[in-house]
Order: sequence, then C-alpha cells, then structure tokens
Amino acid sequence: MSLHLFFITLCVSFTHPSGRDVLHAYSPGDIIIGGLFPFHTQTDRNTTHGPSSCSEFEFWSFVQSQVMIYAIREINQRTPRVLPNITIGYDIYDTCGDVSFAIEATLKLLKDQSDPKSCLVSENFQTKTKAVIGEEASEVSIAVARVVALSSVPQISYASTSQLLSRKLKFPTFLRTISSDEYQTKAMAELVEKFNWKTVAIIGSDDEYGKYGSDNLFDLFSEMKDVCVEFREILPGDFSNKKNTSRLWSIIYNSSAEAIILFTKLSNVKVIMKEAIRNNLSRTWIASDSWSTSDSIFKLHGIERAGQVFGFISKRKKVPGFKDYVLSKFNGTTNTILEHFLTHNPLCTKQPEENSEANCSIQNSQQCSNRSLDLRCLANHIDQDTSYNTYVAIQVVVEGLRRLLKCDSHGCGRSADFTAYELLLEIKKVNFTVDTTRIEFDSNGDPISLGFDVVYWNMSASDIQTIGEYWPNKCIKLPVELVEKMSNVLVTAYNCSKTCEQGQELKIKHKKCCYICEPCAEGDFSPGNGLKCEKCGVERYSSPLKNTCLDKTVEFLLWSNAFIIILSCLAVFGILVIVVFAVLFTIYRRTPIVKAVGGYLCFLELLSLLACFCLTFSFIVEPTKASCRLGLPLFGISCSLCISCILANLLQILLGFNFDWSKSSWMKKLNQPALIVIVVPGVQLALCVLWLYYYPPSTGETILVNTILKQCTKGSKLFFIAMLCYNSFLALICFLFAFKGKKLPDLYKNASLISMSMMLFLIVWILFSPIYISKFGKYKRAIESAAILVFSYSILFLHLAPKCYIMVFKKEINNEKAITEYIRKHYEQRGIAVVKS
Repeated sequence: MSLHLFFITLCVSFTHPSGRDVLHAYSPGDIIIGGLFPFHTQTDRNTTHGPSSCSEFEFWSFVQSQVMIYAIREINQRTPRVLPNITIGYDIYDTCGDVSFAIEATLKLLKDQSDPKSCLVSENFQTKTKAVIGEEASEVSIAVARVVALSSVPQISYASTSQLLSRKLKFPTFLRTISSDEYQTKAMAELVEKFNWKTVAIIGSDDEYGKYGSDNLFDLFSEMKDVCVEFREILPGDFSNKKNTSRLWSIIYNSSAEAIILFTKLSNVKVIMKEAIRNNLSRTWIASDSWSTSDSIFKLHGIERAGQVFGFISKRKKVPGFKDYVLSKFNGTTNTILEHFLTHNPLCTKQPEENSEANCSIQNSQQCSNRSLDLRCLANHIDQDTSYNTYVAIQVVVEGLRRLLKCDSHGCGRSADFTAYELLLEIKKVNFTVDTTRIEFDSNGDPISLGFDVVYWNMSASDIQTIGEYWPNKCIKLPVELVEKMSNVLVTAYNCSKTCEQGQELKIKHKKCCYICEPCAEGDFSPGNGLKCEKCGVERYSSPLKNTCLDKTVEFLLWSNAFIIILSCLAVFGILVIVVFAVLFTIYRRTPIVKAVGGYLCFLELLSLLACFCLTFSFIVEPTKASCRLGLPLFGISCSLCISCILANLLQILLGFNFDWSKSSWMKKLNQPALIVIVVPGVQLALCVLWLYYYPPSTGETILVNTILKQCTKGSKLFFIAMLCYNSFLALICFLFAFKGKKLPDLYKNASLISMSMMLFLIVWILFSPIYISKFGKYKRAIESAAILVFSYSILFLHLAPKCYIMVFKKEINNEKAITEYIRKHYEQRGIAVVKS
C-alpha cells in the first residue's frame, strides 16, 4: 500500500511540472523497453517556481536514441527470429540531463499503459515497460535507479560510470554496459605513472560523477606516494558564474602540475577550455570519458593553444549495420525524435560528395538550405563508444528475454506475461557475445570484460587518435616510443625536478609539489630517481656518491701493525730478560748482592714484572670481554706488588744503617717485608675487586664516519684514576725513601737506582695521563701498553740489571768482605770511627 501511495504522490508532483512539450517517441509491442536520453543539455530552471523548458539540442543523444530504435527494429526483423511471435516496442523520453525531468519521464514509463491518463498503480503492479535503457549522466541515473528499483525494473545505462552505482544495496536493479569509474581512475593513475608525471591536479564537479571520480583519483595517487596532487577542486553547480571561473583560473595559472585531470561534465569543461584558449595556457590535460571524444570541444577555434589532451573512452566499436541504416535515410522508418531532428536539420540532397567532409557540422551550405545536413557526414561521424554501448544494452535485454521466455528459432516456451523482476534475474546471469564483445556482469552489475581506449588529440591532424588501451585488472598499453619520450623529461617547464642523480633527493622548493634536487647528508643515501635519502644506520656509511651504503670497517690494532710489532718484540724481549735474570738470581741466591735486593723479594719482583710484560699483549689485540675486564686491574695489582717489594727492600737498607735509636723502635715495626708485600698490594687488590664488581671494564664500540672503533671502556673512571693514583703514591714513597738512602754506604747503589726508576715511573704516568685523555683512536690502547713497558723496563734495567751485571762481571765485589771494606771506608771518610773485627 505504501508503494501505491508513493507513486500517487510522485505522479501529482511530476505529471505536469513544467507545462512543456516532452520530446518523446513510442512504438507499441508485446514488451516495451524504455529509453532515457538527454536530447537537450540546458534547462531554464531557477530558484523561483514556474514552468521550465529545455534547450541546446544534443546531437549525440539523438544518434544514441536512433541506435536503440535501430537495434530493436533489427531484433524484430531478424531471421530467424530471436523472440518468435513476440514484438518489442520502445518508449523513449527526453530527460534534458536534469534529475527532475528524468524522474518525470521514468514515472511515465512505469505507469499503467492500459490507461495512459492514469498514474494510479494497482496492487499487483505490472508495468508493460520491462526494462529501461539510460540515462547518460551518473547523477541522473542515480535518481532514476531509486525509482525503478521500487518496481524491480532493470535499468541498463550506456554511459553512467559512477562507482556509487555499483552499490547493490542502494541500487539493486542497476546494470551498465560501460566500466565503472573504479577502472577509469585506475587507468588514469597508470597513465600518470607510465609518463613519469610527478605532479598532477584534479578538477571534479559537485555531482556523483565528478565527486566520486576525483575522490578515487586522490586516493590512488596517495597510495602511489611518488605522485603529488597539487590541488583538488570540486566545481559547484553554478560553475559558469564568473566569480567561480576566475577563482579556478587563478589556481590553474599558478599551478606547476604536469597534468590536469578534468573529471567533470562536458558543460564545465567547455568553460575551462575556452578560458585556456583565451589565455594561451598550453597545459597537459587528462580527459575523462565525459569529454575525451567531444567534437564540440575538439573543434573549438584555437584549441591547440590550450595544450595537449590525453583521454579515456570506453572501448570503441562500430554498431553493426548502423552506418548503412543511416545512409539509407533510416531505411524509410520514422519516429518523433527523428522527425524533430530533420525538421530543424533538413537533409541536403544537392551537396557534392567532395564537400561532404568539409561541411560535416550543421551549418550553412551554398548549395542547400540553411542548417542542412549531409547523411554521409552523419554516417561518418557516428560515435563508436556510447552508441555501441547503447546497442549492447538492447542486446543484453533481448538475451535476458530469450533466457526467461525459453525461446529458440521456432518459438518461445513461455508467454510475455512476466514481471520485471524475473527479467532482472535473467539479465544478471547473461553470458554471451555481441560482435566479438563478451558480455557478462559481476555481482555489482558491472561488465566484467569491457575496457577503455586511450586517446590523444592530434591537433595538427585534426583527429582524435586511439594510442592505447586499458583492460580492468591489467596494465595499460601505450606506444613504447611515447612512453620513453614522456618519461625522459626530467625537469618540468616550471623548473621543478622530477628525478635526481644518485645521492640526491627531491625536496619541495617554494610551493607545493615543486621539487628541487638536494644532496643527501653525510651518512644518508639515495639510489637515485629522486627517492628520499635514507639513513645508512650506525654500522654502515654512505659511499662517495651517496648512492649506496657500505659496511663500516671494524677497527682495532692488528698484529701486522708496525707499532704493534715493536711493542710485541719489546714485551717478548722483556720476558726473555726476566727468565735470564730469574736464572741468575737463583744461581746466586746465597750471595750478598741477592740479599741486598731483598732476597726472596726479588723473585716476587720478577714475577710481577713478568705479569706486566705479559699483560701488554692484552692491550694490543682485538678487545675481548676478558682482555678488557682483566687488563688494567691486573696491571694495577702487579705494579703494586712490584713497588711493595722495592719498598720492603728500601726499609731494610734504611734500618740497617740507621743509628738513631729513638726511631729504631717504630722502624723495626715497619721492617716486616712479608707484611708489606701482602698489605700494600692487598689494598690495590681490594680496590680492583670493587671496580670489577660494580663497574667492570668491558668492550665498547665508538661509531665513526667510516669505521667502528672497537675498544675497551674503563667502566668507572673513578676507579681507574684511583688505581693509578695509588701506584703513583707508592712510587713517590719509594722515591723519597730511596733519595734519603743515597747517603748510606750502599756498595750496589740500590737506593740511587731505585730513586731513578721511581722518578721515571712518575714521569711516565704524569706524561701518560694527558696524552691518554686527549688521544682518540685505535692507538689509545697501544699507549697504555707502551706506558706499562716503560715502567717494566725502568725497574728491570735500573734496579735489577746492575745486580746481574755484578753477578756475572764483577764477582769480586759480590762477597761480604768487599761490602765490609766499602762500609768502613765510607765512614772513615766522614770521620766516624769504625770497629774492626
């Protein structure tokens, strides 16, 4: 009942809204196919209420209507009959390209035709119009689709491409014989990519066609990432308003886009292109199917000044037999639309054949009456896209009828008494071929295998040429030479770079989407083509051209390094010397000279020096966890042990020649060599244990420009400084004691030699500290090794080597008698009495 009331309401509103004469053609038949065509493109509709009318007769819509009539006539007359004993009729209306007029025409198609004066819908609503062909514009088709869906009448559009119409929940009865804008926009995006255009602009319109198309394009370009959309404009309904056009023109004029996509209706394009011609704009345009083959724009005077045009149109084919049908003066048939056309454009019968091509537009002729038309001209300029789609739409309806009515060449198994919904179900399932074109619909009512032609406006040849093609879900096909020519343009006419050399990236210059090439920063790379500079990462560095990344060399001291070879040789030599000294000290262990250097303490001293020489190798190899963690702490302990042995020896010497009995008591307490060599290094051991426990040294890496420096970290600088300061403090005490002992009768010059070695130790570490702190690089650890060697050799040669020399070459003084005699002479020279034994 609600459906009944809805139609009553619509009929009251639209039966006579304008008081105009509707351009209408009707032919009776058992089954009626409705047709909706925009024979006029302009209305005088305004905001005030009142009658409206249509103007601007559209020639191509007239051609398409005649294709529909021709196709139906051909079906009815074909032998053998496709639908035996069934005649198809048509009911065609002018929509003026307007939603209101289209709804009015649709309601007239759906009304009960047994009572032409009635708009009432019966309870068991069955219209004689079983299918509707049209409309052209997506906006109008959407309005029509909402109405015909109420009665489940299938609607097949020949030109509406909006993606919105693919939504079956909203438009369940809509189908089309042209691919949707989903594929047209994908084709446009592929064209932009193939031609290496990096900057585009999109102009759409405030309707379902332009709005959805431009949105889809914007989404596609956003996914491509290397294509920048400089601006996207949606033209209002009153775009022809001077204020709107001047604003758009200002945007276009200041744009640096390589291509401007016009995805809008023909009337808007005319305004834009006329302005482009007037201003000698010379841009690159990408045309949507609404105007890519429009003669009215292509033949604008001075169109070449607007620039070059690439476009897309549904795959073009000739309607079989239609050209001959036109040349035969429509085979003697007539209809209201044809009569209307010929009334305003009478056929020219006197025009000579050689002038037919030159006078193809409806214009004055010297040999015919005003506004005359040559049929040969008309036949040669039948469009091969929308007209063919119209022809296919009729074939789809007929194939659906054949399946529904179970017809063969002899007859049909069912009468023509059926509902439009039954026909809709059969149409959705059709799968057949029309003149080599495979027709099949997907679940959205879109054709599965219909593609697009890529066209180019050849201004010099005054021809719109097909240069490529695009099929859904396949790659666009274009001439290889053209692709190479377009893609090799590296800098646009607006001094904007499209690509860069290796090691450079594209960056925005002074306005959106205009890029310049800038070199990558140090440590970044770009393989070229303007790709963004990327970081190489901490373990890699950029090549000299900054076009790739190279692995950083891990840097540390190698055994092959000359400095390392020298240090290693010195360390090995030191170890050999210690072995020799140990042998000598063992042989002469009972002699006075060995006792003079501390007896068993000298072996501890040699052991500590051996440890120091061995530790130098931990500083000149590749840093490891063990070498880093143990190197410095073990050196600190070994150094402390060595100095403690010397300190204990000095105390023995001082105590042996000290005759100040007031001090003898506390000095005797200090003269405990075993205790000294345990306590003194023990303090250092405790310090190093804390160091290793809380902040142990470890391996570390310093990232440099081209290398990774592998080295040891101290863990804690405080513990490191404390270790050095403690050893320096011990060395200072030894130096002071040794300096004091220089006046004593020391035949073997122990005190003097110790003072020299301790002074050298202090000098080395005083000099080492600032050098070590300021030095950076792989030789920093080698300096540590060198300092240890200097310390070790100073003890070895200044303290121990003279003793070995005496053992081997001065044996005459290595006895107690020589020592006693030396002491006696020493004190006699100072006037001190000495008791003779």
